[in-house]
Amino acid sequence: MVTVSASVVNRFSLQLTFVLFLSVVVVTLFTALLTAPQRDEISEFYLGNRNMSPLRNGLAMCGDYLSAATLLGSTGLVALTGYDGLLYLGGTAVAWMAVLLVVAEPLHNSGRFTLGDTLALRLPRRQRPVRLALAVCTLVITTLYLVAQLIGSVALLTQFVGEPSQAVRTLCVIAIGTIVVVYAALGGMPGATFIQVVKAVMLVSGVAIMAVLVLTRFHWNVNALLSAAARGSGLGQRFLESGLRYGAGTASKLDFFSLELAIVLGLAALPHVVMRLLAPRTNRVLRTSVVWAMGLVGFVCLAAGILGLGATAILGRENIAKIDPRGDATVLLLAQSLGGGLLTALISCLAFVTLLAVAAGLTLAAASSLAHDLYGEVIRKGQATQTEELGVARMAAAVIGVLGMLLALLPWEISTASLAFLAFAIAASAILPALVYSLFWRRFSAHGALLSLYGGLACSVLLVVFSPVLSGSPTSVYPHIDFAWFPLQNPGIVSIPAGFLLGWLGSVLRPQQEPAEYEEFQIRTLVGAAPRAARD
Repeated sequence: MVTVSASVVNRFSLQLTFVLFLSVVVVTLFTALLTAPQRDEISEFYLGNRNMSPLRNGLAMCGDYLSAATLLGSTGLVALTGYDGLLYLGGTAVAWMAVLLVVAEPLHNSGRFTLGDTLALRLPRRQRPVRLALAVCTLVITTLYLVAQLIGSVALLTQFVGEPSQAVRTLCVIAIGTIVVVYAALGGMPGATFIQVVKAVMLVSGVAIMAVLVLTRFHWNVNALLSAAARGSGLGQRFLESGLRYGAGTASKLDFFSLELAIVLGLAALPHVVMRLLAPRTNRVLRTSVVWAMGLVGFVCLAAGILGLGATAILGRENIAKIDPRGDATVLLLAQSLGGGLLTALISCLAFVTLLAVAAGLTLAAASSLAHDLYGEVIRKGQATQTEELGVARMAAAVIGVLGMLLALLPWEISTASLAFLAFAIAASAILPALVYSLFWRRFSAHGALLSLYGGLACSVLLVVFSPVLSGSPTSVYPHIDFAWFPLQNPGIVSIPAGFLLGWLGSVLRPQQEPAEYEEFQIRTLVGAAPRAARD
Protein backbone atom coordinates (compact mmCIF):
# COMPACT_ATOMS: atom_id res chain seq x y z
CA MET A 1 0.00 0.00 0.00
CA VAL A 2 1.27 3.46 -0.87
CA THR A 3 1.40 5.67 2.17
CA VAL A 4 -0.66 8.83 2.34
CA SER A 5 1.09 10.19 5.40
CA ALA A 6 2.86 12.94 3.48
CA SER A 7 -0.22 14.28 1.71
CA VAL A 8 -3.16 13.57 3.99
CA VAL A 9 -2.38 12.98 7.63
CA ASN A 10 -0.28 15.74 9.13
CA ARG A 11 1.16 15.81 12.63
CA PHE A 12 -1.88 17.62 14.04
CA SER A 13 -4.23 14.92 12.71
CA LEU A 14 -1.97 12.20 14.04
CA GLN A 15 -1.83 13.67 17.52
CA LEU A 16 -5.55 14.41 17.64
CA THR A 17 -6.39 10.90 16.41
CA PHE A 18 -4.25 9.40 19.17
CA VAL A 19 -5.92 11.56 21.84
CA LEU A 20 -9.43 10.77 20.61
CA PHE A 21 -8.76 7.05 20.26
CA LEU A 22 -7.15 6.85 23.68
CA SER A 23 -10.11 8.72 25.21
CA VAL A 24 -12.63 6.33 23.64
CA VAL A 25 -10.63 3.30 24.74
CA VAL A 26 -10.31 4.52 28.34
CA VAL A 27 -14.02 5.35 28.62
CA THR A 28 -15.21 2.12 27.00
CA LEU A 29 -12.79 -0.07 28.97
CA PHE A 30 -13.87 1.55 32.23
CA THR A 31 -17.54 1.10 31.33
CA ALA A 32 -16.94 -2.48 30.18
CA LEU A 33 -15.40 -3.31 33.54
CA LEU A 34 -18.31 -1.66 35.37
CA THR A 35 -20.89 -3.58 33.35
CA ALA A 36 -18.95 -6.87 33.40
CA PRO A 37 -20.69 -9.91 34.91
CA GLN A 38 -20.49 -9.66 38.69
CA ARG A 39 -21.59 -13.25 39.30
CA ASP A 40 -20.24 -16.54 38.03
CA GLU A 41 -23.19 -17.08 35.71
CA ILE A 42 -22.46 -18.13 32.16
CA SER A 43 -25.78 -16.74 30.92
CA GLU A 44 -24.71 -13.23 31.92
CA PHE A 45 -21.28 -13.65 30.32
CA TYR A 46 -22.62 -15.14 27.06
CA LEU A 47 -25.81 -13.09 26.62
CA GLY A 48 -25.44 -10.12 28.96
CA ASN A 49 -28.31 -7.87 29.93
CA ARG A 50 -31.26 -9.20 27.94
CA ASN A 51 -33.44 -6.21 28.83
CA MET A 52 -31.94 -3.90 26.21
CA SER A 53 -34.26 -1.97 23.93
CA PRO A 54 -34.62 -2.97 20.26
CA LEU A 55 -32.68 0.15 19.24
CA ARG A 56 -29.70 -0.73 21.43
CA ASN A 57 -29.80 -4.31 20.22
CA GLY A 58 -29.97 -3.09 16.64
CA LEU A 59 -27.02 -0.78 17.20
CA ALA A 60 -25.05 -3.67 18.70
CA MET A 61 -25.88 -5.89 15.72
CA CYS A 62 -24.82 -3.13 13.36
CA GLY A 63 -21.61 -2.68 15.34
CA ASP A 64 -20.93 -6.41 15.25
CA TYR A 65 -21.32 -6.60 11.48
CA LEU A 66 -19.83 -3.45 9.97
CA SER A 67 -16.05 -3.55 9.95
CA ALA A 68 -13.47 -1.00 8.89
CA ALA A 69 -13.64 -2.55 5.41
CA THR A 70 -17.05 -0.93 4.97
CA LEU A 71 -15.77 2.51 5.91
CA LEU A 72 -12.42 2.36 4.10
CA GLY A 73 -12.51 -0.43 1.52
CA SER A 74 -16.06 -0.03 0.24
CA THR A 75 -15.73 3.73 -0.12
CA GLY A 76 -12.51 3.25 -2.05
CA LEU A 77 -14.10 0.59 -4.24
CA VAL A 78 -16.88 2.99 -5.25
CA ALA A 79 -14.37 5.77 -5.89
CA LEU A 80 -12.26 3.60 -8.18
CA THR A 81 -14.86 1.40 -9.89
CA GLY A 82 -18.08 3.41 -9.77
CA TYR A 83 -21.12 1.28 -10.58
CA ASP A 84 -19.41 -2.00 -9.65
CA GLY A 85 -18.58 -0.63 -6.21
CA LEU A 86 -22.18 0.45 -5.68
CA LEU A 87 -23.34 -3.01 -6.73
CA TYR A 88 -21.06 -4.56 -4.11
CA LEU A 89 -22.55 -2.31 -1.41
CA GLY A 90 -26.01 -3.50 -2.40
CA GLY A 91 -25.16 -7.07 -1.39
CA THR A 92 -23.82 -5.86 1.95
CA ALA A 93 -27.04 -3.98 2.65
CA VAL A 94 -29.48 -6.80 1.80
CA ALA A 95 -27.61 -9.56 3.68
CA TRP A 96 -29.66 -8.88 6.82
CA MET A 97 -32.87 -9.74 4.97
CA ALA A 98 -31.80 -13.40 4.84
CA VAL A 99 -31.21 -13.28 8.60
CA LEU A 100 -34.61 -11.75 9.34
CA LEU A 101 -36.66 -13.89 6.99
CA VAL A 102 -34.99 -17.28 7.40
CA VAL A 103 -33.07 -17.98 10.60
CA ALA A 104 -33.60 -15.26 13.23
CA GLU A 105 -36.74 -16.45 15.04
CA PRO A 106 -36.29 -20.25 14.72
CA LEU A 107 -32.71 -19.93 15.94
CA HIS A 108 -33.73 -17.65 18.81
CA ASN A 109 -36.45 -20.07 19.89
CA SER A 110 -34.28 -23.18 19.77
CA GLY A 111 -30.90 -21.79 20.85
CA ARG A 112 -29.51 -21.16 24.29
CA PHE A 113 -25.99 -19.73 24.39
CA THR A 114 -24.40 -20.83 21.11
CA LEU A 115 -25.38 -22.39 17.79
CA GLY A 116 -24.09 -25.67 19.21
CA ASP A 117 -27.07 -25.73 21.59
CA THR A 118 -29.47 -25.60 18.64
CA LEU A 119 -27.73 -28.45 16.83
CA ALA A 120 -27.55 -30.47 20.06
CA LEU A 121 -31.28 -30.04 20.59
CA ARG A 122 -31.92 -31.15 17.01
CA LEU A 123 -29.42 -34.06 17.06
CA PRO A 124 -29.24 -35.15 20.71
CA ARG A 125 -27.84 -38.65 20.09
CA ARG A 126 -24.69 -37.41 18.33
CA GLN A 127 -24.46 -33.95 19.79
CA ARG A 128 -20.84 -34.14 20.95
CA PRO A 129 -19.25 -34.90 17.54
CA VAL A 130 -21.46 -32.19 16.02
CA ARG A 131 -20.48 -29.67 18.71
CA LEU A 132 -16.81 -30.50 18.11
CA ALA A 133 -17.15 -29.94 14.35
CA LEU A 134 -19.00 -26.70 14.92
CA ALA A 135 -16.34 -25.48 17.38
CA VAL A 136 -13.62 -26.18 14.79
CA CYS A 137 -15.49 -24.20 12.11
CA THR A 138 -16.19 -21.37 14.56
CA LEU A 139 -12.54 -21.15 15.56
CA VAL A 140 -11.37 -21.01 11.93
CA ILE A 141 -13.92 -18.36 10.93
CA THR A 142 -13.39 -16.10 13.92
CA THR A 143 -9.60 -16.40 13.77
CA LEU A 144 -9.51 -15.45 10.09
CA TYR A 145 -11.80 -12.48 10.71
CA LEU A 146 -9.84 -11.44 13.80
CA VAL A 147 -6.54 -11.56 11.92
CA ALA A 148 -8.13 -9.44 9.19
CA GLN A 149 -9.02 -6.78 11.78
CA LEU A 150 -5.52 -6.79 13.30
CA ILE A 151 -3.85 -6.58 9.89
CA GLY A 152 -6.29 -3.78 9.09
CA SER A 153 -5.06 -1.85 12.12
CA VAL A 154 -1.52 -1.96 10.70
CA ALA A 155 -2.78 -0.89 7.27
CA LEU A 156 -4.59 2.03 8.89
CA LEU A 157 -1.48 2.96 10.85
CA THR A 158 0.39 3.04 7.54
CA GLN A 159 -1.77 5.97 6.47
CA PHE A 160 -0.20 8.00 9.30
CA VAL A 161 3.43 7.00 9.56
CA GLY A 162 4.22 5.37 6.24
CA GLU A 163 5.33 1.76 6.05
CA PRO A 164 5.89 0.88 9.73
CA SER A 165 8.98 -0.91 10.97
CA GLN A 166 8.61 -4.40 12.38
CA ALA A 167 8.79 -3.01 15.92
CA VAL A 168 6.00 -0.47 15.27
CA ARG A 169 3.91 -3.11 13.50
CA THR A 170 4.32 -5.49 16.44
CA LEU A 171 3.46 -2.77 18.97
CA CYS A 172 0.30 -1.82 17.05
CA VAL A 173 -0.96 -5.42 16.79
CA ILE A 174 -0.18 -6.20 20.44
CA ALA A 175 -1.85 -2.99 21.68
CA ILE A 176 -5.04 -3.54 19.67
CA GLY A 177 -5.10 -7.26 20.45
CA THR A 178 -4.66 -6.72 24.18
CA ILE A 179 -7.49 -4.21 24.35
CA VAL A 180 -9.71 -6.66 22.46
CA VAL A 181 -8.89 -9.47 24.91
CA VAL A 182 -9.79 -7.24 27.86
CA TYR A 183 -13.14 -6.37 26.29
CA ALA A 184 -13.99 -10.02 25.66
CA ALA A 185 -12.42 -11.80 28.64
CA LEU A 186 -13.42 -9.39 31.40
CA GLY A 187 -16.43 -7.60 29.97
CA GLY A 188 -18.14 -10.57 28.33
CA MET A 189 -21.23 -9.81 26.31
CA PRO A 190 -22.08 -6.64 28.34
CA GLY A 191 -18.63 -5.16 27.71
CA ALA A 192 -18.61 -6.13 24.03
CA THR A 193 -22.10 -4.73 23.60
CA PHE A 194 -21.13 -1.34 24.99
CA ILE A 195 -18.18 -0.86 22.64
CA GLN A 196 -20.31 -2.06 19.70
CA VAL A 197 -23.08 0.43 20.51
CA VAL A 198 -20.52 3.25 20.85
CA LYS A 199 -18.90 2.22 17.57
CA ALA A 200 -22.25 2.05 15.75
CA VAL A 201 -23.30 5.51 16.95
CA MET A 202 -19.93 6.95 15.94
CA LEU A 203 -20.00 5.21 12.55
CA VAL A 204 -23.53 6.29 11.66
CA SER A 205 -22.86 9.85 12.83
CA GLY A 206 -19.49 10.07 11.08
CA VAL A 207 -20.67 8.87 7.67
CA ALA A 208 -23.82 10.98 7.97
CA ILE A 209 -21.83 14.16 8.58
CA MET A 210 -19.50 13.47 5.67
CA ALA A 211 -22.38 12.54 3.35
CA VAL A 212 -24.16 15.79 4.22
CA LEU A 213 -20.99 17.75 3.45
CA VAL A 214 -20.64 16.01 0.09
CA LEU A 215 -24.27 16.55 -0.88
CA THR A 216 -24.10 20.17 0.24
CA ARG A 217 -21.11 20.67 -2.05
CA PHE A 218 -23.38 19.62 -4.96
CA HIS A 219 -26.49 21.45 -3.67
CA TRP A 220 -28.22 18.15 -2.85
CA ASN A 221 -28.49 17.37 -6.55
CA VAL A 222 -27.75 13.67 -7.08
CA ASN A 223 -27.52 14.08 -10.86
CA ALA A 224 -24.90 16.78 -10.38
CA LEU A 225 -22.93 14.44 -8.08
CA LEU A 226 -23.07 11.59 -10.60
CA SER A 227 -22.05 13.86 -13.48
CA ALA A 228 -19.14 15.29 -11.50
CA ALA A 229 -18.05 11.78 -10.50
CA ALA A 230 -18.13 10.66 -14.14
CA ARG A 231 -15.97 13.64 -15.11
CA GLY A 232 -13.59 13.15 -12.19
CA SER A 233 -13.12 9.49 -13.04
CA GLY A 234 -11.64 10.34 -16.43
CA LEU A 235 -13.77 7.55 -17.89
CA GLY A 236 -16.96 9.45 -18.59
CA GLN A 237 -20.13 7.39 -18.76
CA ARG A 238 -18.19 4.13 -18.38
CA PHE A 239 -17.72 4.98 -14.70
CA LEU A 240 -21.49 4.74 -14.18
CA GLU A 241 -21.77 1.42 -16.03
CA SER A 242 -20.72 -2.10 -15.09
CA GLY A 243 -17.41 -3.52 -16.20
CA LEU A 244 -14.63 -1.58 -14.50
CA ARG A 245 -13.97 -4.40 -12.03
CA TYR A 246 -16.47 -7.22 -12.16
CA GLY A 247 -17.93 -7.14 -15.67
CA ALA A 248 -14.81 -7.38 -17.82
CA GLY A 249 -15.27 -11.08 -18.58
CA THR A 250 -17.04 -14.25 -17.57
CA ALA A 251 -14.56 -15.05 -14.79
CA SER A 252 -14.92 -11.62 -13.17
CA LYS A 253 -18.72 -11.82 -13.35
CA LEU A 254 -18.68 -15.23 -11.71
CA ASP A 255 -16.25 -13.96 -9.10
CA PHE A 256 -18.57 -11.08 -8.24
CA PHE A 257 -21.58 -13.41 -8.01
CA SER A 258 -19.56 -15.77 -5.81
CA LEU A 259 -18.55 -12.90 -3.52
CA GLU A 260 -22.09 -11.56 -3.19
CA LEU A 261 -23.42 -15.07 -2.54
CA ALA A 262 -20.93 -15.55 0.28
CA ILE A 263 -21.75 -12.15 1.82
CA VAL A 264 -25.54 -12.53 1.66
CA LEU A 265 -25.64 -16.13 2.91
CA GLY A 266 -22.60 -16.03 5.17
CA LEU A 267 -23.95 -13.30 7.44
CA ALA A 268 -26.67 -15.61 8.76
CA ALA A 269 -24.02 -18.09 9.93
CA LEU A 270 -21.24 -15.85 11.28
CA PRO A 271 -20.69 -16.96 14.91
CA HIS A 272 -20.63 -13.47 16.42
CA VAL A 273 -23.84 -12.52 14.58
CA VAL A 274 -25.54 -15.76 15.69
CA MET A 275 -24.65 -14.98 19.33
CA ARG A 276 -26.19 -11.54 18.94
CA LEU A 277 -29.43 -13.10 17.65
CA LEU A 278 -29.71 -15.11 20.88
CA ALA A 279 -29.37 -12.06 23.15
CA PRO A 280 -32.88 -10.45 22.89
CA ARG A 281 -35.37 -11.76 25.43
CA THR A 282 -38.41 -12.00 23.16
CA ASN A 283 -39.09 -12.55 19.48
CA ARG A 284 -40.71 -9.14 19.22
CA VAL A 285 -37.53 -7.47 20.45
CA LEU A 286 -35.49 -9.68 18.11
CA ARG A 287 -37.55 -8.76 15.03
CA THR A 288 -37.42 -5.05 15.79
CA SER A 289 -33.70 -5.25 16.55
CA VAL A 290 -32.94 -6.90 13.20
CA VAL A 291 -35.07 -4.30 11.41
CA TRP A 292 -33.07 -1.56 13.12
CA ALA A 293 -29.84 -3.32 12.12
CA MET A 294 -31.04 -3.58 8.51
CA GLY A 295 -31.88 0.11 8.43
CA LEU A 296 -28.61 1.21 10.03
CA VAL A 297 -26.46 -1.01 7.80
CA GLY A 298 -28.38 0.14 4.75
CA PHE A 299 -27.87 3.78 5.72
CA VAL A 300 -24.12 3.30 6.22
CA CYS A 301 -23.84 1.55 2.84
CA LEU A 302 -25.79 4.36 1.17
CA ALA A 303 -23.53 6.95 2.81
CA ALA A 304 -20.42 4.98 1.76
CA GLY A 305 -21.66 5.11 -1.83
CA ILE A 306 -22.15 8.88 -1.60
CA LEU A 307 -18.69 9.31 -0.11
CA GLY A 308 -17.09 7.21 -2.82
CA LEU A 309 -18.77 9.16 -5.61
CA GLY A 310 -18.00 12.42 -3.83
CA ALA A 311 -14.32 11.51 -3.53
CA THR A 312 -14.10 10.83 -7.27
CA ALA A 313 -15.94 14.04 -8.09
CA ILE A 314 -13.90 16.24 -5.74
CA LEU A 315 -10.46 14.60 -5.80
CA GLY A 316 -10.38 12.71 -9.08
CA ARG A 317 -10.01 8.99 -9.62
CA GLU A 318 -6.42 9.19 -10.86
CA ASN A 319 -5.27 11.22 -7.85
CA ILE A 320 -6.79 8.67 -5.47
CA ALA A 321 -5.22 5.75 -7.34
CA LYS A 322 -1.78 7.41 -7.32
CA ILE A 323 -1.85 7.83 -3.55
CA ASP A 324 -3.40 4.44 -2.76
CA PRO A 325 -4.08 1.96 -5.61
CA ARG A 326 -6.44 -0.07 -3.39
CA GLY A 327 -8.51 2.96 -2.47
CA ASP A 328 -8.36 2.44 1.31
CA ALA A 329 -7.20 6.02 1.80
CA THR A 330 -10.18 7.47 -0.07
CA VAL A 331 -12.27 8.41 2.95
CA LEU A 332 -9.25 10.06 4.66
CA LEU A 333 -8.44 12.04 1.53
CA LEU A 334 -12.06 13.15 1.29
CA ALA A 335 -12.16 14.08 5.00
CA GLN A 336 -9.06 16.22 4.56
CA SER A 337 -10.64 17.97 1.59
CA LEU A 338 -13.98 18.57 3.31
CA GLY A 339 -13.00 19.34 6.90
CA GLY A 340 -9.23 19.53 7.21
CA GLY A 341 -7.23 17.91 9.99
CA LEU A 342 -10.08 17.83 12.51
CA LEU A 343 -12.44 15.76 10.34
CA THR A 344 -9.54 13.54 9.25
CA ALA A 345 -8.71 12.79 12.87
CA LEU A 346 -12.35 12.02 13.71
CA ILE A 347 -12.71 9.59 10.81
CA SER A 348 -9.37 7.96 11.61
CA CYS A 349 -10.40 7.46 15.23
CA LEU A 350 -13.68 6.01 14.03
CA ALA A 351 -11.83 3.49 11.87
CA PHE A 352 -9.71 2.31 14.81
CA VAL A 353 -12.77 2.00 17.08
CA THR A 354 -14.52 0.00 14.34
CA LEU A 355 -11.64 -2.46 14.30
CA LEU A 356 -11.81 -2.82 18.08
CA ALA A 357 -15.56 -3.46 18.22
CA VAL A 358 -15.63 -6.14 15.51
CA ALA A 359 -12.56 -7.88 16.95
CA ALA A 360 -14.12 -7.94 20.44
CA GLY A 361 -17.29 -9.59 19.14
CA LEU A 362 -15.27 -12.20 17.24
CA THR A 363 -13.10 -13.04 20.24
CA LEU A 364 -16.12 -13.41 22.49
CA ALA A 365 -17.90 -15.70 20.00
CA ALA A 366 -14.86 -17.94 19.65
CA ALA A 367 -14.28 -18.09 23.41
CA SER A 368 -17.95 -18.93 24.05
CA SER A 369 -17.93 -21.77 21.53
CA LEU A 370 -14.70 -23.25 22.89
CA ALA A 371 -15.79 -22.97 26.53
CA HIS A 372 -19.42 -24.02 26.17
CA ASP A 373 -19.43 -26.44 23.23
CA LEU A 374 -15.94 -27.90 23.32
CA TYR A 375 -15.04 -27.83 27.00
CA GLY A 376 -18.41 -27.86 28.75
CA GLU A 377 -20.25 -30.36 26.55
CA VAL A 378 -17.58 -32.40 24.70
CA ILE A 379 -14.73 -32.66 27.22
CA ARG A 380 -16.68 -32.39 30.50
CA LYS A 381 -19.86 -33.94 29.02
CA GLY A 382 -22.12 -31.35 30.59
CA GLN A 383 -20.70 -31.77 34.11
CA ALA A 384 -18.72 -28.52 34.28
CA THR A 385 -19.83 -25.97 36.87
CA GLN A 386 -20.71 -22.44 35.79
CA THR A 387 -17.66 -21.04 37.58
CA GLU A 388 -15.42 -23.55 35.82
CA GLU A 389 -16.89 -22.86 32.39
CA LEU A 390 -16.68 -19.11 32.92
CA GLY A 391 -13.01 -19.40 33.79
CA VAL A 392 -12.36 -21.45 30.66
CA ALA A 393 -14.22 -18.87 28.54
CA ARG A 394 -12.03 -16.05 29.83
CA MET A 395 -8.89 -18.11 29.33
CA ALA A 396 -10.02 -19.03 25.82
CA ALA A 397 -10.52 -15.35 24.97
CA ALA A 398 -6.92 -14.65 25.95
CA VAL A 399 -5.62 -17.64 23.96
CA ILE A 400 -7.57 -16.66 20.84
CA GLY A 401 -6.38 -13.08 21.15
CA VAL A 402 -2.74 -14.21 21.36
CA LEU A 403 -3.26 -16.59 18.41
CA GLY A 404 -4.73 -13.77 16.34
CA MET A 405 -1.80 -11.49 17.21
CA LEU A 406 0.77 -14.12 16.25
CA LEU A 407 -0.91 -14.82 12.91
CA ALA A 408 -1.27 -11.10 12.17
CA LEU A 409 2.46 -10.63 12.68
CA LEU A 410 3.45 -13.30 10.16
CA PRO A 411 5.31 -11.84 7.15
CA TRP A 412 2.61 -12.61 4.60
CA GLU A 413 1.17 -10.08 2.19
CA ILE A 414 -2.54 -10.86 2.09
CA SER A 415 -5.32 -8.33 2.00
CA THR A 416 -7.76 -7.97 4.86
CA ALA A 417 -10.60 -8.27 2.36
CA SER A 418 -9.43 -11.74 1.23
CA LEU A 419 -9.39 -13.02 4.82
CA ALA A 420 -12.78 -11.51 5.64
CA PHE A 421 -14.41 -12.84 2.47
CA LEU A 422 -12.95 -16.31 3.14
CA ALA A 423 -14.54 -16.21 6.61
CA PHE A 424 -17.90 -15.37 5.02
CA ALA A 425 -17.48 -18.19 2.50
CA ILE A 426 -16.67 -20.76 5.21
CA ALA A 427 -19.66 -19.65 7.27
CA ALA A 428 -21.98 -19.96 4.26
CA SER A 429 -20.46 -23.27 3.11
CA ALA A 430 -20.10 -25.11 6.42
CA ILE A 431 -22.29 -23.64 9.16
CA LEU A 432 -25.25 -22.37 7.10
CA PRO A 433 -26.14 -25.78 5.55
CA ALA A 434 -26.10 -27.44 8.98
CA LEU A 435 -28.22 -24.63 10.42
CA VAL A 436 -30.80 -24.53 7.62
CA TYR A 437 -31.14 -28.30 7.42
CA SER A 438 -31.49 -28.53 11.22
CA LEU A 439 -34.26 -25.96 11.28
CA PHE A 440 -36.26 -27.01 8.22
CA TRP A 441 -35.48 -30.58 7.07
CA ARG A 442 -37.02 -33.52 8.88
CA ARG A 443 -34.56 -36.13 7.54
CA PHE A 444 -31.40 -34.26 8.48
CA SER A 445 -29.01 -36.47 10.47
CA ALA A 446 -25.86 -36.08 12.53
CA HIS A 447 -23.82 -37.68 9.74
CA GLY A 448 -25.12 -35.02 7.35
CA ALA A 449 -24.21 -32.30 9.85
CA LEU A 450 -20.65 -33.60 10.18
CA LEU A 451 -20.22 -33.86 6.41
CA SER A 452 -21.55 -30.35 5.80
CA LEU A 453 -19.43 -28.81 8.57
CA TYR A 454 -16.12 -30.49 7.82
CA GLY A 455 -16.73 -30.75 4.08
CA GLY A 456 -17.78 -27.14 3.63
CA LEU A 457 -14.77 -25.98 5.64
CA ALA A 458 -12.31 -28.14 3.67
CA CYS A 459 -13.81 -27.20 0.30
CA SER A 460 -13.64 -23.45 1.02
CA VAL A 461 -10.05 -23.53 2.26
CA LEU A 462 -8.76 -25.80 -0.53
CA LEU A 463 -10.32 -23.69 -3.28
CA VAL A 464 -8.74 -20.54 -1.86
CA VAL A 465 -5.35 -22.26 -1.56
CA PHE A 466 -5.47 -23.08 -5.28
CA SER A 467 -6.91 -19.71 -6.33
CA PRO A 468 -5.33 -16.40 -7.45
CA VAL A 469 -5.44 -15.26 -3.82
CA LEU A 470 -2.28 -17.25 -3.07
CA SER A 471 -0.54 -17.52 -6.45
CA GLY A 472 -0.70 -16.76 -10.14
CA SER A 473 -1.32 -12.99 -10.18
CA PRO A 474 0.64 -9.83 -9.27
CA THR A 475 -1.59 -9.26 -6.22
CA SER A 476 -1.23 -12.82 -4.88
CA VAL A 477 0.52 -13.74 -1.67
CA TYR A 478 3.12 -15.57 -3.78
CA PRO A 479 3.12 -13.63 -7.06
CA HIS A 480 6.20 -15.31 -8.54
CA ILE A 481 4.84 -18.86 -8.51
CA ASP A 482 1.66 -20.29 -9.97
CA PHE A 483 -0.18 -23.31 -8.60
CA ALA A 484 -3.67 -21.83 -9.03
CA TRP A 485 -6.16 -23.91 -10.97
CA PHE A 486 -9.36 -22.44 -9.48
CA PRO A 487 -9.96 -19.17 -11.39
CA LEU A 488 -12.06 -17.28 -8.81
CA GLN A 489 -10.88 -15.37 -5.76
CA ASN A 490 -13.93 -16.30 -3.68
CA PRO A 491 -14.98 -19.98 -3.49
CA GLY A 492 -18.61 -19.40 -2.50
CA ILE A 493 -20.17 -20.25 -5.85
CA VAL A 494 -18.73 -23.78 -5.56
CA SER A 495 -18.25 -24.37 -1.83
CA ILE A 496 -21.74 -23.26 -0.74
CA PRO A 497 -23.60 -25.73 -3.02
CA ALA A 498 -21.00 -28.35 -2.02
CA GLY A 499 -21.79 -27.82 1.67
CA PHE A 500 -25.53 -28.25 1.09
CA LEU A 501 -24.92 -31.26 -1.13
CA LEU A 502 -22.72 -32.94 1.49
CA GLY A 503 -25.32 -32.33 4.18
CA TRP A 504 -28.00 -33.89 1.99
CA LEU A 505 -25.79 -36.82 0.99
CA GLY A 506 -24.78 -37.66 4.53
CA SER A 507 -28.40 -37.58 5.71
CA VAL A 508 -29.56 -39.80 2.84
CA LEU A 509 -26.79 -42.36 3.34
CA ARG A 510 -27.21 -42.48 7.13
CA PRO A 511 -30.68 -41.16 8.01
CA GLN A 512 -31.82 -40.11 11.45
CA GLN A 513 -33.06 -43.09 13.46
CA GLU A 514 -35.56 -41.14 15.56
CA PRO A 515 -37.68 -38.87 13.33
CA ALA A 516 -39.94 -38.11 16.31
CA GLU A 517 -37.15 -35.96 17.71
CA TYR A 518 -37.72 -33.51 14.88
CA GLU A 519 -41.38 -33.08 15.87
CA GLU A 520 -40.40 -31.86 19.34
CA PHE A 521 -37.66 -29.68 17.90
CA GLN A 522 -40.03 -28.14 15.35
CA ILE A 523 -42.48 -27.16 18.08
CA ARG A 524 -39.67 -25.48 19.99
CA THR A 525 -38.52 -23.52 16.93
CA LEU A 526 -42.07 -22.24 16.47
CA VAL A 527 -43.05 -21.41 20.06
CA GLY A 528 -39.78 -21.66 21.99
CA ALA A 529 -41.41 -23.08 25.12
CA ALA A 530 -38.68 -25.42 26.35
CA PRO A 531 -35.66 -23.31 25.38
CA ARG A 532 -37.25 -20.24 26.92
CA ALA A 533 -37.50 -21.95 30.29
CA ALA A 534 -33.89 -23.05 30.05
CA ARG A 535 -32.67 -19.58 29.17
CA ASP A 536 -34.71 -17.53 31.56
